[in-house]
Amino acid sequence: MSKSTTVKARPLSPHLQIYRPIPTMVMSIVHRITGGALYFGMVLFVIWLAAAAGSKETFDLVNGIYGSWFGRIVLFGFTWAMIHHLIGGLRHLVWDTGRGLEKATATKMAKATIAASIVLTILVWVIGYAVRGGF
Repeated sequence: MSKSTTVKARPLSPHLQIYRPIPTMVMSIVHRITGGALYFGMVLFVIWLAAAAGSKETFDLVNGIYGSWFGRIVLFGFTWAMIHHLIGGLRHLVWDTGRGLEKATATKMAKATIAASIVLTILVWVIGYAVRGGF
């Protein structure tokens, strides 16, 4: 019995370099990333709560870090991640009802998700600073 030396070419599995990014695909990826980022953001929240339950010095230290320019950027990103993930979840809830699944509608919803999350994040921060008494 002889063995064949012919090797058949196996098909390659599709990967991200093959596909052209479309808004629904990008929003799906960003939704997963923001979900993961929320875990790390909640660590910041727990640290703040623990500091509030601790001594005044510890709370002042944590507030000082969170109130720094870097801390505010991180908190702004955390706020955006929460709002974006919420709107993405609402988009999926609409899809679960069988609505908005047409390609054009899904694309509009994906674009609206990013726009609404940016606008609402800025609005939340403006209202927060207005209630606080300024920048």
